[in-house]
Amino acid sequence: MSDASTADPPELRRIAERVVTDAAAHLRRLPRPWDGDGAGGGMTGVTTKSTPTDVVTASDHAVETLVRERLAQLRPGDAVIGEEHGGAAGGSGTSWVVDPIDGTVNFLYGMPWYAVSLAAVVDGVSVAGAVMEPASGRLWSAAAGHGATCDGRRLRASGASQVALSLLGTGFAYSSQRRVRQARMVAGLLPRVRDVRRAGSAALDLCAVAAGWTDAYLEHGCSWWDWAAAALIAAEAGAVVRVPGPTGSAPPDDGLGADAVFAAAPGIADELAALAREHGAADV
Repeated sequence: MSDASTADPPELRRIAERVVTDAAAHLRRLPRPWDGDGAGGGMTGVTTKSTPTDVVTASDHAVETLVRERLAQLRPGDAVIGEEHGGAAGGSGTSWVVDPIDGTVNFLYGMPWYAVSLAAVVDGVSVAGAVMEPASGRLWSAAAGHGATCDGRRLRASGASQVALSLLGTGFAYSSQRRVRQARMVAGLLPRVRDVRRAGSAALDLCAVAAGWTDAYLEHGCSWWDWAAAALIAAEAGAVVRVPGPTGSAPPDDGLGADAVFAAAPGIADELAALAREHGAADV
């Protein structure tokens, strides 16, 4: 492992930006899993994981392999934890958490809302990160204490002050049983907010909060690699952010559920969290 004293957040941020940019370029060159007639026309290089709806493509594996190779060149000795190839953080120093394609189902169906996400982590806490949207070319990034940007432009969470006029992002688990509970919570929230959006990428949902494109985001069941970079981006943009422990351990009990990821504009965070508790967030 690299010594923790070498973990300079702005430098780690530059490395994350460089690596996700390379990874996105690599992804654009890879064969697509669909044949041009839509996902129903025959897919190649696609398998499943936890459920039949939890897919992984050959592209996921190829992108993660490239990220690991780049990090081995730029930060030899650092640990890497990835969605597809596993890994574990060391006891000290810097580790990297990578999601090669966050929003794989969108990617599978030819939709543009997917991203490559990479975070630098010290003692279980993200200190730098970058999220690249291959389809749009947008590059989101942040370093702890140094703010967040999209394509170099400073990000700021929205100034929303009324939950009733707020736009909420969310997502759903792969388990059908859990989706029922999630849908029940969202059904309770829907009459109390302006509207709800479900884009299909936790990383991009959190980046949308950072940019003020949405006012809040709440989802249960995300993995560490889904939010490791983007939650930092949202926090550095001024959003109130709550994440679970990196291994799924619960933070101090706040009634949102042990594995909830929550980000919101400061002016609505407390009221929205209370509404989520009222409508069963802890039971999702």
